[in-house]
Amino acid sequence: QVQLVESGGGLVQAGGSLRLSCAASRSIVGINGMDWYRQAPGKQRELVATITTGDTTNYADSVKGRFTISRDNAKNTVYLQMNSLKPEDTAVYYCNIRRYKVGPGPYDYWGQGTQVTVSS
Repeated sequence: QVQLVESGGGLVQAGGSLRLSCAASRSIVGINGMDWYRQAPGKQRELVATITTGDTTNYADSVKGRFTISRDNAKNTVYLQMNSLKPEDTAVYYCNIRRYKVGPGPYDYWGQGTQVTVSS
């Protein structure tokens, strides 16, 4: 059973930076992409950033130019560098690793979530 362990969340002042990490407990075969989501209180979970196996990245408009997603295949880890943080970035952040739907599942792995709080 693969587990994703997140770290790097915390409390930061507006304008500050945090770097989130999401490490898989072992190698995952057939990765399609890796994502970071977030969920603020009373709101739906939203997709923040995506990186494909070809290193193509996409970002939500609200974080473009401030957040950077990256990955280290050797360490089975995906990162989210968050700069110029705003109070509206406050949320629980979740990583997701997606597999191609070929062969037996599971096809999705989720981290446990890490709290990011940005004070004004």
